[in-house]
Amino acid sequence: MRAQWQAKTPFIKQAWKRIIIAKVQMQAAALDMAGEARAPLDMLTRKITSGDGTNIEAQAARYYWPRMMGADFRRDTGADDANALLNYGYTVLRAAAARSVVAAGLHPTIGLFHANRGNAFALADDLLEPFRPLIDCAVRAIIRDRGPLVDTEAKQALARLIATDLPLGEGVTPVSVALSKLATSLGQSFETETLSLVLPTPPDPLTLAGLGK
Repeated sequence: MRAQWQAKTPFIKQAWKRIIIAKVQMQAAALDMAGEARAPLDMLTRKITSGDGTNIEAQAARYYWPRMMGADFRRDTGADDANALLNYGYTVLRAAAARSVVAAGLHPTIGLFHANRGNAFALADDLLEPFRPLIDCAVRAIIRDRGPLVDTEAKQALARLIATDLPLGEGVTPVSVALSKLATSLGQSFETETLSLVLPTPPDPLTLAGLGK
């Protein structure tokens, strides 16, 4: 925690850059699975700078959401239907990320990007970003197959996502373990002052298409 607290701003900005690159790459894979053009996101990935100073994350979101969830979709945390399903899925991910952060010996309130005195899990919110598109893929499938209700079946499908295998290094590992490895690698990076994050690689389109079922 001392090393985390003492981390320099350039180090933190580089860490956030790598997390956003991983997120946009995962969004691009999700669009590819959905039969949508991923090339614009691939191009945006190459423009992400230290700390994402030009807010490529937001530019990617504007391209991504209408193609992933429909032209009329707007991400609204207070809305029903698709947004409520997304909220539930992200909550499952957040809980897994929070457990990983604490287990790695990091302080959950000290985020890389997210910073809010009322947010006790800012760092968890940072680390779950590359995993969000997995929830998006699942929600898309749930709505297509069963509708937008946040019922028991939908909740169970979203909860199962933390057991989904992701490519990591030379093998595969469940999402929950991937989150733990990411948190641990961040902690080690703080201690050595050398950034080396274990970030997830997008799974194949068939795996993404099977999420939420």
